[in-house]
Amino acid sequence: MPDLKLAKLPDRTPVKMTIAVLPDLHARLDAYGRAYAQSYGSAEPIAELIPAMLNAFLDSDREFAKLLRSPPTDRN
Repeated sequence: MPDLKLAKLPDRTPVKMTIAVLPDLHARLDAYGRAYAQSYGSAEPIAELIPAMLNAFLDSDREFAKLLRSPPTDRN
């Protein structure tokens, strides 16, 4: 087996999820989409923005990052 510096790429098969949001959240997501378009000069579908928004949220959650770094505990 070759000794490559680049490890095998992880699975990148998208997982489709369907969610229902309340009307106020839908309105805020639409407003965010308009703000995004105004800031960057191109509109993107909300469905394309939401995964990036969720990634940014999870990446910025320090308590969640600590939880992921801590060893699993026996919860029995």
